[in-house]
Amino acid sequence: MILLAAFLIPTLLILVLIWSDICRKSPDQKRTYLSRLHQYLSQRYLILLSLWQRRTLEFSTKNVRQEQQRILLRRIRRDRNTEYGNLYRFSEITNRELYCRIHPLTEYGHYKDYIWQIGKGEENVLISERPRVLSVTSGTSGSTTILPSVKITTTTFQQGFGACFNAKFIAYPHTRNLQRTAKFFYPPVWKKSESGIPIGPNDISPTASQLGSSSYSTPAAGYEITTETEAQYIHLLFALKDGTLGFLEASFASILYHAFAFLQHHWEPLVEDIRLGRVNPQLSLADDVRLKLNAQLKPDPQRASQLAVEFVSGFRGIARRVWPQLNLVLAVDTGANKLYGSHLKHFFCEGVPTYSPIYAATEGLIGVNLWPERKEQHYLLCPQSLFYEFIPINLHEEEQPRTLFMDEVKENEVFELVVTNASGLCRYRIGDIVKVVAFHNQSPVIEFKYRKSQMLNVRGEKITEEDFYQTLQRAVKLWPGAVLLDYCCIESSLFGPFCGGSDPHYEVFVEIGGVRNLSEDQRYKLDQCLQEDSMVYQSFRRKGSIGPVRVHIVAMGSFKELTDFIIANVGTSYNQFQMPRVMKNKEFLDFIQRKVIS
Repeated sequence: MILLAAFLIPTLLILVLIWSDICRKSPDQKRTYLSRLHQYLSQRYLILLSLWQRRTLEFSTKNVRQEQQRILLRRIRRDRNTEYGNLYRFSEITNRELYCRIHPLTEYGHYKDYIWQIGKGEENVLISERPRVLSVTSGTSGSTTILPSVKITTTTFQQGFGACFNAKFIAYPHTRNLQRTAKFFYPPVWKKSESGIPIGPNDISPTASQLGSSSYSTPAAGYEITTETEAQYIHLLFALKDGTLGFLEASFASILYHAFAFLQHHWEPLVEDIRLGRVNPQLSLADDVRLKLNAQLKPDPQRASQLAVEFVSGFRGIARRVWPQLNLVLAVDTGANKLYGSHLKHFFCEGVPTYSPIYAATEGLIGVNLWPERKEQHYLLCPQSLFYEFIPINLHEEEQPRTLFMDEVKENEVFELVVTNASGLCRYRIGDIVKVVAFHNQSPVIEFKYRKSQMLNVRGEKITEEDFYQTLQRAVKLWPGAVLLDYCCIESSLFGPFCGGSDPHYEVFVEIGGVRNLSEDQRYKLDQCLQEDSMVYQSFRRKGSIGPVRVHIVAMGSFKELTDFIIANVGTSYNQFQMPRVMKNKEFLDFIQRKVIS
């Protein structure tokens, strides 16, 4: 009896302490005990796991030369007996210097035939194992490519997210509260290769692990919806229903921006559904999915009335007004997403901290942001994920320039990034331009600058995506009352003989709020700003070898329609799509041209 009491009393005490901690950290007392307990235990597990993953990352950054060579040689040895490994003498490679002498720098065309063979079912061609999936890239250039992806790629992504999870808890301790996350994720439509290998985006679904199921405001059935409009509606419906929501999350800022833009124009039916406790009957959903979702809803007239009052008051700062306890917005807002991130920070999510956690591509995890509290989005390169090389920016136009290793780069220098990944891509030029801004232990901390493919260049002036965006923002400030909502630019050569001018020039399509039209003088401000910001451009303009920029205004919502059109045509997913700021596809040009109103 004494032994039983000695066991039961501490056990009961522990249970009481756990329950007390759960109640203290859970602002939504309407949630079931089991739901809160599941999230509490899952969170405790993830805290411990993320601490271990953070320490593993930290350890790998303390001797990057050794770690990088270990990763490289392990992958080279794994594939040394493949057709590709025999061709490039992998069995002879004993160090990174020899690897760079034997193997050339590559681009996608180098691998196209090998990937086609893999899709047909041929084995031991490029890599020694069968790919988990043939991953479709984002289609930023106007078309997608397909790259093999092995299991280790998913593992490194999870380790990266774990390190970011740890960084988030350190920077924002209140994120340990048991609040739900509205995660905007759209299940892709999968295809299969000739040999049955799945073809689709390298997305990690929220339903892939049961650990986080109690953490999301959207029920599991909501992640079964493959149509974007219906899925977006359901994500918003269940997010709005939860007044204690703690986080908004999406892979890119564009996804959250489009969700808020949709909410701004369609909030009435969402409020009505919350009032009545049902899913809108006009929404096109499978019967079983609708049944599961309706089971999660109860009439809530009080919440509906609160929401209606806030929506009628306007949408500046709406996120914090409808979710007073919102802690964080998690989404990548660099590169093509910088404009969307700005709209979130300064309008819809005003006053809510934002965190861009990872820098990644279909090729693999590149870097993690360990400093969520900082305004700048800087990423620590992960030595265990990829083997990195760096082409100095002054050499990046050469076909086979010399490269530097992680331990050879210097602070404040700009490079083109080259990677060797776990899925058979060797010395692969991914097309990203980055700047080394600092070092963490021995590993470079980088800032993403721009994509090589996203550059305006009709006469050799080479205006980068980043520079053009800054100039465009400056020009918009000279258009009284105008707010830049979206944009893309096109080199006049894409128009063929119908470009509307004899000299090569830029055609810029803008979606703007606040004004209905612009005078010719106002439109010309953009060309003047470009001349002020680029001496090379100014020189060509004065010589008359480049014509003035032509600015076109498109109808509201045109770029969302363009997004849908591109995704439908190139086969990528909403979770990974990034709007090409320099459009190089004639079909997409024709689409946006049809939307011009002025």
